[in-house]
Amino acid sequence: MPKFSSDLVKYVQTFLERAYERCRTSYMEAVLEKQSYMLIGRHDIEKLMRLDPASSCLPNPPSKANVNNTSGSESAEVESELSELLLNLRPIRQENLIRDDNKLILLASLSDSLEYVADSIERLTLRRSSQAEVKGKDLASFSDDYRKLAVDCLKVLRVEMQLETIFHMQEMSNREYLEDQDAEEPDDFIISLTAQITRRDEEIAPFVAGVKRNYIFGGICGIAANASIKALADMKAINLFGVQQICRNSIALEQALAAIPSIDSEAVQQRLDHARTYYELLNMPFEALLAFITEHEHLFTGPEYGSLLKVRVPGREIPPDAQDRVSDILSH
Repeated sequence: MPKFSSDLVKYVQTFLERAYERCRTSYMEAVLEKQSYMLIGRHDIEKLMRLDPASSCLPNPPSKANVNNTSGSESAEVESELSELLLNLRPIRQENLIRDDNKLILLASLSDSLEYVADSIERLTLRRSSQAEVKGKDLASFSDDYRKLAVDCLKVLRVEMQLETIFHMQEMSNREYLEDQDAEEPDDFIISLTAQITRRDEEIAPFVAGVKRNYIFGGICGIAANASIKALADMKAINLFGVQQICRNSIALEQALAAIPSIDSEAVQQRLDHARTYYELLNMPFEALLAFITEHEHLFTGPEYGSLLKVRVPGREIPPDAQDRVSDILSH
C-alpha cells in the first residue's frame, strides 16, 4: 500500500465522523422532546416495529437484513398490539407533535442522504480484501451508523403520522353524533387530516422512494380504523345520520391515502371497511345484530360488541339482558 494510505484513511474517517455528527445534530434538533422520537426508543414499541412486516423495506446492512417470517395472523396481532399502545397515549397533545413540515422534510432528506453514504461506504469496503481500521473502527462501522440514523428518520416519520392521525381522530370521543341531516362533507378534523396527508406526501416525495412512502403513510389506515372503532366506547349517542357521517369520514380518509402512488390501496380499503362495517351494525335491530354476532363472533372483540349495545341510538330498543345474550354467544 502507498505510504500515504494511512493518512488518507484517517482523513476519510474524520470526514465521516464530522458529517455524521452534523446529521445527528440536525436530526436531534428536529425531533427533540417530540413524542414520536421518544416512542421509537421504547423497548416494547421498538420490538413491535421490528416485527411489523412493513419494516421489511427499511435499509439494513446485509449482515443485519430484515427477515420477517411472521404469518398473516401474527402480522395482524403485531399491528393490533402496536395500535393499542399508541391509542393508549390519548389524549395526544399538539405540542408533542412535529407540526413544522420543514422538519419532516429535513428528516426525509436526511434519511435519503444517510442511506446514500452508507451504500457508498459498503461498495468501497466490498472492493477491498481487508478493511482499513483506524483506532479500532472500520469503514463498515461507519456504514452501520449512517444506516441506523437513516432508519430512525423513517421510523419517526411513520410514528409521527400515526400520532397525527390519533390527534385528529380523538375528537370523535365524548361527543354525540346526532346529526339532523345527511352531511355532504366529512368532519372538519378529517378534512384537516387528509389535507395534511396530501401536503406532506407531496413535500417528502422528492426525497423518499415509493416503498418508503408506503412505510411512512401506510400505518395511518390501521390506526385510524382502530381509533374510529374505539371512539364508540366514549361516544354518548349516535343516530343514522351520525353513522353515515362517520362512514363518510372513513371514505374521505381512504381516498386521501389511495391517492399516494406507492400506497397499498387494497390494505387501506380492507382496514377502513372494517371500521365502516362496525358502525353500520348500529343500524340493525337487536335481533339482527345478535344473528350477525353469532355468524361473525371473531370479527370484533367482546368489548367492541359491547360498545355497540351501550351507546344510545335513538329509536333502537335494546333488551335488559342484551349484554348477557351477547356474552353467551361469545363464550361458546
